[in-house]
Amino acid sequence: MLVLTRKLNQSIKIGDDVEITVIEVRGDQVRLGVTAPRDVSVHRKEVYLQIQQENRAASSAPDAGSLDALSDAVTLQGKIK
Repeated sequence: MLVLTRKLNQSIKIGDDVEITVIEVRGDQVRLGVTAPRDVSVHRKEVYLQIQQENRAASSAPDAGSLDALSDAVTLQGKIK
């Protein structure tokens, strides 16, 4: 892990397109501003982890449409023989 020290209004760059700026420091909270292209997703870590969990659950649970299509294919296969 790279650890950097920045003061108010100072920034760090990630690649050519992402910049993170210290906006405010109040007690134990730091407000950061993120400048990034629209096609780069920026989330708090807990939100990112929730999205990943929901995506995994959605990809592993077949939906009713998929089950109906599979059932129709199996039925049709049985009629062809």
